[in-house]
Amino acid sequence: MSSTSDKIKGTANDAMGNVKQAVGKATDNKELQAEGFVQERKGEAQKAVGETKDAVKKTIDDV
Repeated sequence: MSSTSDKIKGTANDAMGNVKQAVGKATDNKELQAEGFVQERKGEAQKAVGETKDAVKKTIDDV
């Protein structure tokens, strides 16, 4: 998977996680809030992977 794909999927998971948390909070659904929290963290991790891939590629290109 390319760094751009990682970052896009990460952003989508981050956003969906935020929405799930908000809906869970509004409806007092703790399970949905927890699911949203986990999905948001997954998105953050995916974005970090994409950033790392970019950094590695830049380092290799600079050598």
